[in-house]
Amino acid sequence: MAASRLLRGCLLAALSSVLLVSGTAHADPPAVSAAAVTFSDTFDGPAGAAVDSSKWQIETGDNVNNHERQYYTSGTRNAALDGQGHLVITARKENPANYQCWYGTCQYTSARLNTSGKFTAQYGHVEARMKIPRGQGMWPAFWMLGTPVNWPDSGEIDIMENVGFEPSTVHGTLHGPGYSGSGGIGAGYSLPNGQAFADAFHTFAVDWAPDSITWSVDGTVYQRRTPADLGGRTWVFNKPFFLILNLAVGGYWPGDPDASTAFPQQLVVDHVSVTTGDTATGAAIRGLAGKCVDVAGANPANGTAVQLYDCNGTAAQQWTVGSDGTVRALGKCLDAAAGGTADGTAVQLYDCNGSGAQRWTVTGARDIVNPQADKCLDVTGNNSANGTRLQLWTCTGGANQKWTVG
Repeated sequence: MAASRLLRGCLLAALSSVLLVSGTAHADPPAVSAAAVTFSDTFDGPAGAAVDSSKWQIETGDNVNNHERQYYTSGTRNAALDGQGHLVITARKENPANYQCWYGTCQYTSARLNTSGKFTAQYGHVEARMKIPRGQGMWPAFWMLGTPVNWPDSGEIDIMENVGFEPSTVHGTLHGPGYSGSGGIGAGYSLPNGQAFADAFHTFAVDWAPDSITWSVDGTVYQRRTPADLGGRTWVFNKPFFLILNLAVGGYWPGDPDASTAFPQQLVVDHVSVTTGDTATGAAIRGLAGKCVDVAGANPANGTAVQLYDCNGTAAQQWTVGSDGTVRALGKCLDAAAGGTADGTAVQLYDCNGSGAQRWTVTGARDIVNPQADKCLDVTGNNSANGTRLQLWTCTGGANQKWTVG
């Protein structure tokens, strides 16, 4: 949210990037993940209860900077648990006389929550599973602000924003000195076939590492940003940020609600989590002869070979094992070429697309299994030479199929 959104006068089932246990015939005791869940809220509690005050604070007031129309209230009228494991942020059309906005008596109430003073993150996998509202003038967001807040110099990471007139599209954006507001650096992601985000829950996430932030929706990566994208302007994202959830009404970007907008409107949040540690920020995967899984030439192009190579600590060897079963490097996914399932299918780097060719299970026995093929990640010919291609092969228990993550 363009953090011109600073208010006047102010501010999971815990999903983590863990190693999944195989449900196939190759199942073994669970592997222990190097990742750690440093923040998690699954919003369990009785219907009508307030959010956990040890994790969240509720902001109050209006927002003149974006010309939004809502007043953010305290209490549980606009932010409460639903008794089914969700936080519900509700925007209502009402104008109590004591809610004064920049333009006079406010027309709407809503809620905005943040973790300032309670939790900050610096790097890791940050995600929320949410169902957004539907309607002209609605502006739900999941985002972060750098500390101490001095916007835009302190930075803003918008993990997900939606404006009601684009029901099928969400946006991820960076704001900082010289690239704030409408000049933010980002991209949009659209659901196929005109599906609306309001129709179902979706998971919105960033994988945040030093000098790199990668956005995804439901495990599909749609953009990656580095200092090179800023055209010489300052990268301000290598420091702590806190989390924000809110539902705004109106403003410069979404425009005001109109006669088609039904109230109340709701942003329903299933969980929020932050996972840090090696598997969240990137870790080596070591195998035969102590060598590493490597993206050939550190080339992020689709179809680049994934190979065995001397471990060197470069980004080409920094892999993230996701809670969605993906294994990622350079903003893309480990992929069985052309969705192949036969012995000898080459393994490559490719755009994340949610297919079975990109789902992997790391077992306690240190196999990395593609369940679709029911085959293991394998070093071709048991050859430990640099540049040896990785492939799928029937699981045999050999040293060329044993891997250590982190």
